[in-house]
Amino acid sequence: MSWNDYYRRRDILDAVLRHARRDPEAPLAVSEIPGAVDEFGTEDNLLLALHYRWQQALSGRLRAAVGGPEDSADLPGGRDTDHVESVSRAWRKTLSEHATLRTVLDAHLDDHPALRRAHEAEMRMLAVTAGLAEPGEPADEVTQIGKTLVGLMRTRTSELGAAPRNPFGQLLRKLAPTG
Repeated sequence: MSWNDYYRRRDILDAVLRHARRDPEAPLAVSEIPGAVDEFGTEDNLLLALHYRWQQALSGRLRAAVGGPEDSADLPGGRDTDHVESVSRAWRKTLSEHATLRTVLDAHLDDHPALRRAHEAEMRMLAVTAGLAEPGEPADEVTQIGKTLVGLMRTRTSELGAAPRNPFGQLLRKLAPTG
């Protein structure tokens, strides 16, 4: 891909998001954005490109907040550091800066299997980065842990004026068996 291709694709994605600000949960207006069909071909490809944009923003924040596995020896406490709050802050900050993008992606998850698979991979990344799961655990379980974590972060984000709560404690309560 040349720089011209990169900038053309970037500009189309920006136009899609500007158009989506009116109603982020509406179907994408791919045909209304000049060049979108020519550049991306299908709505699936466009949504995957939008997800990649979200993933880049989120993973950059996570990397800054938590560091990578190769950095763990340099962190105070090494691998024993609890990253749930750091992951939560990074996710909420990314959401605040890219709310329309996240809403567009969420609105299309059910209708686009490729987007759903990318979203599930994101959920696993969040669960593992937060230290709530290990990479070798069953993917469906790790995905569910990530979804629960995101649900808790969304709840916390929507609670205006409420006292801050520990998302890790909330996660444990949701995962604990009840009688």
